[in-house]
Amino acid sequence: QVQLVESGGGLVQAGGSLRLSCVASGLTFSRYNMGWFRQVPGKEREFVSSFARNGGHTNYADSLKGRFAISRDNAKNTVYLQINNLRAEDTAVYYCAAAIEGPPVMARSYDYWGQGTQVTVSS
Repeated sequence: QVQLVESGGGLVQAGGSLRLSCVASGLTFSRYNMGWFRQVPGKEREFVSSFARNGGHTNYADSLKGRFAISRDNAKNTVYLQINNLRAEDTAVYYCAAAIEGPPVMARSYDYWGQGTQVTVSS
């Protein structure tokens, strides 16, 4: 049974930082592209970042470049998302996901999803 478990969310003041973690189990982690998405109520799930299984290629949503940094540790089956200089508009539920193939920016490419972790930024 595949599980993705996110952690690290919480309430933080604007300008602060958070590091989200996602631990995967039940799959061969190194074979999967890993992605982070976020969603606010009433809106579609939004691509944040991805980290390819081979070669270390990373993608970021254009509007988030510079404040977000994705990394992965295949030995720990874990993908991370560092978020700096948090803004009120970053408030959302953040999800990690795993994909064997497909465009990493598209949610429909992903085969498995975590339950999400809430990030709330107070201004």
